[in-house]
This record gives sequence, structure tokens and C-alpha cells, in this order.
Amino acid sequence: MKISVWDTYLTREDGKVMHFDILAPTEVQDLNIILGYGKDYLRQKPFLTHNLTSNECRFCHIEQPSEAIISDIKQKGYSIVEMENCI
Repeated sequence: MKISVWDTYLTREDGKVMHFDILAPTEVQDLNIILGYGKDYLRQKPFLTHNLTSNECRFCHIEQPSEAIISDIKQKGYSIVEMENCI
């Protein structure tokens, strides 16, 4: 399995900029689906963010996933890697 990495930067309501990657199978190329994965992830956060659009989320590269990421994708269709200000 190969996955696509979508680099995402989004401003929180407190002004901090979140940085996270949305990881999805390479077969998923519809940006609306990718944004849906990001919105699903954001609904689990205890803080509000600005709206997630194609301006905040960009395709970055394709890579080979770890077993943990494969398991995540099998469970919910995508995986998230939190980088900055995601807590």
C-alpha cells in the first residue's frame, strides 16, 4: 500500500496555527473526501478552528506507511499525523 500525504495548516480560534498531515490511500484523489477526513479529525478537538478548505490542505508526496498507519486507514479510511498546535 502507498499513501498520499496532504500537508495541512489551519488557524485555531486562539490564533495558533495547527500543522498536521492527512494520510490516505493513493486511490483517494477527490479533495472533497480528503477535506472530509480533516473535518472529521477536527470535530474531535476541544477547540474551534477556521473552516478547512483547499487553501489550507495541499498534496505533498506519496510514501510507504507504517503498520500503525495502515491499521488506522483500515479502521477509518485515513490517518492523521499531528505536528504542531494540535493539542
